[in-house]
Amino acid sequence: MKYVYPAVFTKDKDSDNILVDFPDLEGCFTDGADLNEAFDYAEDALNLTLWSMEKNGEKIPAASAAEKIKVPEGGTLALIRADTTAYARQNDKRAVRKNVSIPSWMNTMAKERNLNLSNLLQNAIREALRGTHTPIPE
Repeated sequence: MKYVYPAVFTKDKDSDNILVDFPDLEGCFTDGADLNEAFDYAEDALNLTLWSMEKNGEKIPAASAAEKIKVPEGGTLALIRADTTAYARQNDKRAVRKNVSIPSWMNTMAKERNLNLSNLLQNAIREALRGTHTPIPE
């Protein structure tokens, strides 16, 4: 799913970091050493929060209109995009069991050489996916 949520950016008085808070999403906040890092971390925090909510079957609140957000003095409001489908593709590292069939002679030789067939298959699939214009997690 794709989302856009408002985020409030403020400067931390104690550390000079930039704090980021998503008023519509309880517990969704982050910070960065500079504006670029704060934006990167904000996108990651938003994606992680929404992806977790989707996985847990939680109701995802609608994003507030930007003009309804109270921005503290010296703060800035920005809209942050999230694509939980792409985020999951990049970050869901759970193993999935698949049955494959190989010739008996191949199995015998693989065992003799202590080859990890799961690892070999993953590497072969990763190589086959390269060049498909789809980001491939390592």
